[in-house]
Amino acid sequence: MNIYEQRIRINLAAVYRLLDLYGMSDLVYTHVSARIPGPENHFLINPYGFMFNEITASNLVKIDEYCNKIDNSDYLVNPAGFVIHSEIHKSRPDINCVIHTHTRAGVAVSTQAHGLLPISQQSTFVLNSLSYHDYEGIILGDDERSRLRANIGNNTFLILRNHGLLVVGKSLPAAFLSMYMLESACKIQIDALAGNTNLNYISHNIISNTPLSVNKVSLGLGPDIVWPALIRKLDKIDTSYKQ
Repeated sequence: MNIYEQRIRINLAAVYRLLDLYGMSDLVYTHVSARIPGPENHFLINPYGFMFNEITASNLVKIDEYCNKIDNSDYLVNPAGFVIHSEIHKSRPDINCVIHTHTRAGVAVSTQAHGLLPISQQSTFVLNSLSYHDYEGIILGDDERSRLRANIGNNTFLILRNHGLLVVGKSLPAAFLSMYMLESACKIQIDALAGNTNLNYISHNIISNTPLSVNKVSLGLGPDIVWPALIRKLDKIDTSYKQ
């Protein structure tokens, strides 16, 4: 194993632990996948049957684009769980991480016909690069794969109707921060709608200028402005994810 793969393993395990820490896990279901650099089209994914807070760098499983195990791991993998991930990785060579969740707030917003509303600052981080995919059952058939590719297009965020949330990222830190923002926007929306009162909507002009504002606020560092702090937070709780 080279140093690049080891670094990806540690960061991917950290993402699993952070998703659990921030309440975005779903027992042993849902997945985060990371691409290993190189021409082989190899990926890392969680061992099936493990809670997110049990994921470590060493128990992640290396697979190919068809979910065949590459290493000698004794752990199970869930081919059905990798279907969405593999299709997006295949159609988006620009991304190196896919995160899919089934959170309560995310699923709740995915059931609402109007989708994500422009009512919070967090939503403005999402709405410029958001699309939707209709629910067609648990397993993706060949026809649905093409619709999934078309629906996500070049976007970062995808709401799977009646199902959950999905984000992609060029890096693991970028993908985690995107999921954190999408999840936060969904939580705020559910709380706001529960108030049963008129809502203030953010203008399209403000939303369209958000990427530039975010770049300024992050000093041009994007997700790297927060990732070291997240790792420090995680390390104070439990460093076993690095093993």
